Amino acid sequence: MTSRRDFIKKGVLSLGGIAIGNSMLGNILDNDENLTGGNAAPYISKRPDIKMRKFTSQAVEDSIQTVKKRLKDPKLAWMFENCYPNTIDTTVEYEILDGNPDTFVITGDIHAMWLRDSSAQVFPYVWLANRDKKLQNMIKGVINRQAKCILIDPYANAFNKDATGSEWVTDNTTMKKELHERKWEIDSLCYPVRLSYYYWKQTKDASIFNADWIKAMGTIYDTFIEQQRKKDLGPYKFTRRTDRQGDTLLNFGYGSPVNPVGLIVSSFRPSDDASLFGFLIPSNFFAITSLRQIAEILHYIGKDATLADNCSKLADEVEAAIKKYGIVEHPHFGKIYAFEIDGYGSCNLMDDANVPSLLALPFLNCLSIDDPIYQNTRKFALSHSNPYFFKGKKGEGIGGPHVGFDFIWPMSIIMRAETSNDDEEIRHCIQMLRDTDADTGFMHETFQKDDPNNFTRSWFAWANTLFGGLILKLVEDGKINILNNL
Repeated sequence: MTSRRDFIKKGVLSLGGIAIGNSMLGNILDNDENLTGGNAAPYISKRPDIKMRKFTSQAVEDSIQTVKKRLKDPKLAWMFENCYPNTIDTTVEYEILDGNPDTFVITGDIHAMWLRDSSAQVFPYVWLANRDKKLQNMIKGVINRQAKCILIDPYANAFNKDATGSEWVTDNTTMKKELHERKWEIDSLCYPVRLSYYYWKQTKDASIFNADWIKAMGTIYDTFIEQQRKKDLGPYKFTRRTDRQGDTLLNFGYGSPVNPVGLIVSSFRPSDDASLFGFLIPSNFFAITSLRQIAEILHYIGKDATLADNCSKLADEVEAAIKKYGIVEHPHFGKIYAFEIDGYGSCNLMDDANVPSLLALPFLNCLSIDDPIYQNTRKFALSHSNPYFFKGKKGEGIGGPHVGFDFIWPMSIIMRAETSNDDEEIRHCIQMLRDTDADTGFMHETFQKDDPNNFTRSWFAWANTLFGGLILKLVEDGKINILNNL
């Protein structure tokens, strides 16, 4: 069976790419188009031939050309051109369904749609939506599809395009044929809210807030309330026959015990690994932000004022609980945010590369970069006091138990740059990202700290588009000097 992110590779193509995306990846690798960036040395574009691309956007193409012309580093320009459009080039399945846009977005080497990944994959295109109606409709289609998915099952993290069943049908949980996997993760419900909110802010298009969307928001609120576990353990449980401890939950599928102090249980992390303690602090922060965004939208459209008020009250309750229970005194860094707690006094001090993470909280607008406790936490996360911070001959960054010791996630390096006001730190991050691609021109899930040629997942669209979004942001923020002086 092929679980999410289990495509460990030592060569060029992942097993998932061979099995699922051979035709697409073959076109990526064989394309002859030259890219020179600001210098004469040629780099061969690895985008699929235009006839093989899943979706095209003139606004994206224009942005690629604009950025390429400004980048003096030919490899960086080449990587940007490969990575930024990777989501629309290879993972988007767009159509008009029942008269409305509908977009199914695969992660890359797994043909399923994660609510988290699909949101994150298209998010860097939101800022271009006003320039391209076709692109705007594609994003709108993702929002429409996600609302339907949430209504099918708010506890599922990944969905099939149709009711075709899943290899995980034997999991001891309530599996519907529409589901690919059913791991309960708070962030799976937060990411669609984030996409909807910023799409609306950018385009002023409130038509996405239809009856299904409003009903989905009510379902999100109800699910968060259930997973506060104030009355009982709630309806969700999950076990799996596996040799990976992080792929199943103890206590007959309910996970570690929690004291109901107002926080929300996330049975699994954004990595799809089981939480050690149920109250995952980064995801609870994300829930606060999402609940307030739901309330703002509902007040704006004048619908369901009761739900809006309830979302605001729940956000306040969770925020108060984090302040009371989620902050711990570290012997070296002072007050920091714990990664996980149980409400009884136990805590897990670490950070994981997957977003939401403690490091990424300002990126998700959950905290200000200048928040003093965040700054202490950031220093902790980027130090060897974090058991999943790795530093080697070729790079340094945060990993996680999903892939294991000594493997750094480029996503964590991107988040480090996104949450820094220090130009030298940002430059260091871009250098590492440029130099640890194993000369493939793409981001990967992870790379070994001493050997970037030892990496996992050759086709991981989330990391690719996230990297492209970072480069575009730095250019638009006037940081081109950083990119041109690596």
